[in-house]
Amino acid sequence: MTPRARRAFFSLILFFTISAVVGTFMQRKVGAQSSQNESQIRDNLKAFTSVYALVEQNYAEPITSDKADTAVYDGAIPGMLRVLDPHSNFYDPKSYARMQEDQRGHYYGVGMVIQQQGNKVYVITPYENTPSFRAGIRPGDVFSAIDGKSAEGMTSDQIAKALKGPKGTHVQITMIREGQPKPLVFDLIRDEISHPSVDLAYEIRPGVGYIHLAQFQETTGREVRDAIGNFGDLKGLVLDLRGNPGGLLSQAVDVCDHMLSKGQVIVSQRGRAYPDQVYTATHGNAGKVFPIVVLVNRNTASAAEIVSGALQDHDRALIVGETTFGKGLVQTVYNLSQNTGLALTTYHYYTPSGRLIQRNYAGVSLYDYYYNHAGALPSNSTNREVKFTDSGRTVYGGGGITPDEKLDFPKNNNFQDELLYRSAFFHFAARYLANRTVDRNFQVTDDVLKDFKDYLTSEKIPWTEADINGVLDWVKINIREKIVTSQFGQLQGLRVVADWDPQIQKAIGFLPAAQALEDNAHKVMTEKAEARRAAAQNLAQQQPQ
Repeated sequence: MTPRARRAFFSLILFFTISAVVGTFMQRKVGAQSSQNESQIRDNLKAFTSVYALVEQNYAEPITSDKADTAVYDGAIPGMLRVLDPHSNFYDPKSYARMQEDQRGHYYGVGMVIQQQGNKVYVITPYENTPSFRAGIRPGDVFSAIDGKSAEGMTSDQIAKALKGPKGTHVQITMIREGQPKPLVFDLIRDEISHPSVDLAYEIRPGVGYIHLAQFQETTGREVRDAIGNFGDLKGLVLDLRGNPGGLLSQAVDVCDHMLSKGQVIVSQRGRAYPDQVYTATHGNAGKVFPIVVLVNRNTASAAEIVSGALQDHDRALIVGETTFGKGLVQTVYNLSQNTGLALTTYHYYTPSGRLIQRNYAGVSLYDYYYNHAGALPSNSTNREVKFTDSGRTVYGGGGITPDEKLDFPKNNNFQDELLYRSAFFHFAARYLANRTVDRNFQVTDDVLKDFKDYLTSEKIPWTEADINGVLDWVKINIREKIVTSQFGQLQGLRVVADWDPQIQKAIGFLPAAQALEDNAHKVMTEKAEARRAAAQNLAQQQPQ
């Protein structure tokens, strides 16, 4: 057995060991059954060892170290986990490092998003206030060399690895830019790169704050508090959780803590191996309230659903959009050998009203579970668990968080999909700015639109006037966003889209309804409190003196 194969095999043994340890914790609750489970785990490990040995000794071709890693990392362990649930997951060294980086919200490098397209690696966008942004690197630049070594044939992962390094160290990047006769050379000094979870926060209307929250990482709670604090005297807030895949449960709790009253339940988690836990608002909003609309879609998941569910159950926010993903499982991450990790489902979480919003995954393929949402139940299904908010509104368990106000999200047609697949707006922006600059008020005029059509023709991207006119506003905003991003940075580009986004504009229109929801909830809770006081007084008066 090769050294790498032994390391991969050892990771598998450690996986079984952790399963046995979790089983030991369960002995307090399941007694003799736990011992039986441990015995079965040992038998399974012995069976796998025998199979692995037979394969290594007798397979038609030698088992290389790469194949050994793939067999264990991509085959054996993930295969076992998929039998349990769709969210338990194994992380090989590369994916484990990326997950830890995402959770921390920072790394050391030069600060850019890159992407491989064909045999070239492009800069998608440099993050603002980073070495790459300050040096003048633009979206659309193509890597030619790194530290004098040709980038030809390098993958985006290889280039990303080469760009990262200790703070204060140098890296020289050679770029090819459309419209420039010679390659451009940039000498960058690596720095700490923050990747905030709040990627856009600004006053979208007078007195109305808008926050787009991309994920939940170690800094999320502080970022949201700072964003709300910077708005000043808020008259309303739109919290955009569309496409948010979740992240750290602790940060979902922190975000809710800033919006709910002290003592209100945020979420509870129940499992077999560890004690149940209830999270409440320990600080609270100190009486600072304003109407909140939470914008969600089918890709709002996990920690983002914890926030949505808590605010909905306490009638603190109006949930607007599509029914969310429906992930009610909590994973504990175990550090394995050789910088690998295991995310194992150890809890179910429940919203304050007691809802488990996990979507059905029994008998559903992994593809359908993630992309077709097979098994999701309609909001009015009699098979769904019925719960009630603080004011008595009906909410449902299972199948995600059902919005209070449904918005239909338009689906792209084939022409739109083709433009996005070919990165047409991205590449057009690089060509358009090759020999000109624009100001912050740039608009897509008929002349710009003609240039875009000429670009599509030159790149053999099929189009008709009917295609473009059918989605003209969408075409114009995508052209404008990419050009503004390239000229002024990612934040300005995001604002361009947010100012136009029809879903955000509709969410703003629901702020009066959110205020009415808050007022009604306060009225109901006050009436309940008065009824309890009256009942207590009556009981006291009936006591013999």
